[in-house]
Amino acid sequence: MQIEITLTSADPADYPARDLGFLLHKHPDHLHQRDTAVGRMSIFFPDVGEARCRAVLHLSVDPVALVRGRLEKGDGLLAQYVNDRPYAANSLLSVAMARAIGQTMAGKSKERQWLADRALPFELRVVPVAVSGGLEVIERLFLPLVYAVEAVPLDESGRRAIFDLRLSTTARLAEILSHLYVLVPVLDNAKHYWIDAAEVEKLLAKGGDWLPAHPEKDMIARRALKHRRGLVEAALDRLSDALPEEDGEEAPAAEAEEVLEKPIRLHDLRLDAVRDAILAAGARSVLDLGCGEGKLIRRLKRERGIDRICGVDPSVRALEIARRRLYLDEAGEAMAERIRLQMGSLTYGDRRWQGFDAATLVEVIEHIDPPRLSALELSLFGDARPGLVVVTTPNREYNALFEGMAEGQLRHRDHRFEWTRAEFGDWAARVAGAFGYTVETGPLGPFDDTHGAPSQIAVFRRVA
Repeated sequence: MQIEITLTSADPADYPARDLGFLLHKHPDHLHQRDTAVGRMSIFFPDVGEARCRAVLHLSVDPVALVRGRLEKGDGLLAQYVNDRPYAANSLLSVAMARAIGQTMAGKSKERQWLADRALPFELRVVPVAVSGGLEVIERLFLPLVYAVEAVPLDESGRRAIFDLRLSTTARLAEILSHLYVLVPVLDNAKHYWIDAAEVEKLLAKGGDWLPAHPEKDMIARRALKHRRGLVEAALDRLSDALPEEDGEEAPAAEAEEVLEKPIRLHDLRLDAVRDAILAAGARSVLDLGCGEGKLIRRLKRERGIDRICGVDPSVRALEIARRRLYLDEAGEAMAERIRLQMGSLTYGDRRWQGFDAATLVEVIEHIDPPRLSALELSLFGDARPGLVVVTTPNREYNALFEGMAEGQLRHRDHRFEWTRAEFGDWAARVAGAFGYTVETGPLGPFDDTHGAPSQIAVFRRVA
């Protein structure tokens, strides 16, 4: 397999095309070879001129060397030695790219940094490239990134078609290489090596600048992570958090609470714990009160056993962002029926809250004035009466461990209170007893023997 990179320079121009050698950290007059874990990468320049310069990155894969000394499961011994890896193992090409031109992919150029920082006219060719899904998938991946695409089929007889893929665009070379690094394996819908949580970090590192806004990021994440649900969910949640605001939409200021909790990934821990409690209870319909921008709904959306989700929030702007991030406007009728968003107050009863198996209040109650909590309790536990209610809220005791927090300071400027573990336990026990529920409370996040965990959770189950 190989990638051809061609840089052109108009006449007149303030750079010669042969400066591509400086961008790749390779002298155009020499052959450059490097042995990697997946094969030998050779880089050479068949065309070198002032107006046009072409570099070829050729990967020679030895399939025997890949498996020598290893006992791989699943494919059988014959398949390890007789396969298409020498010419159509897209993921191995990406691995070799990272080893052979890592500085270029990082956007660095010792002699021509100003050129590395600049959008330039490039033509790319990847051949042969395996594609699961044909031309449609190629266009879905590259057209949103403003590439002109030409794909010539070479062999369509197998389970994956083989193409000669040609692309052209004007962009920084590092940006182009990040696209290829991520998307070439995605085209194949296979990775020819073991993946784990580190693969999520690699995906975010290479795609963090453009992947959050890509309309096919769900497909990209699934294919890049070999459809391993836990890894895919982790990647999509973090990509959703990084989604840029639309043009004309003012980005919200970073809240102190988010800054404090980010190092311990507390927000992810909360959402995972709430989702797991819902799944463990077998709930098929969920009411998410104070749904905000839809981060919990995004997790629940991927669960096939959940048939109906309703998000409620008093903020119109938050609901608009949730609708956009959940792609509800582009969804079909089935998804529109499955997921609904509605504006509403959390302290006034609403008949639409009735009939749900589970309800959630994730970091919500601390935003409500204490005298009005009783109205929420009555509306949710007394009137709606879902079979399961999951509540999370900060633990005030843990604030002493956050660097820079003054004594008595709350984590968020909109918090009306923050409870200690004892206060939260007392509230949960009182509500459960008053409305016919049992309740279990527990810590969320890293536990300190003196101060407890940074957050806390209560799981209410209706008795009758």
